[in-house]
Amino acid sequence: MNLMSLRFFKPGYRSWVVIWIMTILVLWEGIAWILQLFLSPQQAASRLPYLHEVLAALFRYSSTLAEQGAVTFGNAAIGFGGGTLLGLGLALLMSGAVWLERTLSLYVVSSQMVPVIGLAPIVYGIIHNAEWARIVMAAYVTFFPIIIHTLKGLKSAAPEHLELMRSCGASLTARYIKCLLPSALPGLFSGMKIAAPLAVTSSIVVELMGAPDGLGVLMVSSLYYGHAQVGMFWATIMLSIGIGLISYLAISLAERWLTPWQPEFRAKGGDAT
Repeated sequence: MNLMSLRFFKPGYRSWVVIWIMTILVLWEGIAWILQLFLSPQQAASRLPYLHEVLAALFRYSSTLAEQGAVTFGNAAIGFGGGTLLGLGLALLMSGAVWLERTLSLYVVSSQMVPVIGLAPIVYGIIHNAEWARIVMAAYVTFFPIIIHTLKGLKSAAPEHLELMRSCGASLTARYIKCLLPSALPGLFSGMKIAAPLAVTSSIVVELMGAPDGLGVLMVSSLYYGHAQVGMFWATIMLSIGIGLISYLAISLAERWLTPWQPEFRAKGGDAT
């Protein structure tokens, strides 16, 4: 597939992205300036500092942010991968037997009733290892959307295609590889795009509980020092957003390359020269 068929590279879409980004930047600077008029510099900065000051802190502390961001992203990525494999495996099992789907569905849904902010200290207290706690929490928030969306994709396979394969004597493995899994891929990628930013967030929540390193530790330490480190705090927030956004975009690119048969990709690809 031609990379230039990506919607981002279309002139009209690119213009709207630039306008949207510039609007956000102007609003940020404007609101920060208004706060400076009515509050003391320290109070205004603690609520919303100038964007240029945040960007300056982002570059000033770039080495520290990169080091700690790699820790957070690495653990989140491992947990995300494990949660994806777990969710995919359970979805395949549930799609093969109705009784198994009915049995596991209740437990799968119930597992998500505990909020991350409440579960994170419990997991961290049981494991007593920040690295593994981050991985477990990232996997925890990942496997549910993977199961739900993959199972929906598996059920969307055309019945006539499955019946034709059965009539031709195709094995169960062949039916999964040639029909069911391709039908499930769009759902799998939808679940992955939802879960990837959540995996990063859950890792940061664990770090807020007392981990020795990671972006969450930088956030807590920045808040402790107050106004002196407000730039670091906001730089950490921006880096966290950036990691989640990059993860989402990377999965979107992989989806476009691996599932080119989807109608929206075919329509956009037809515009490329």
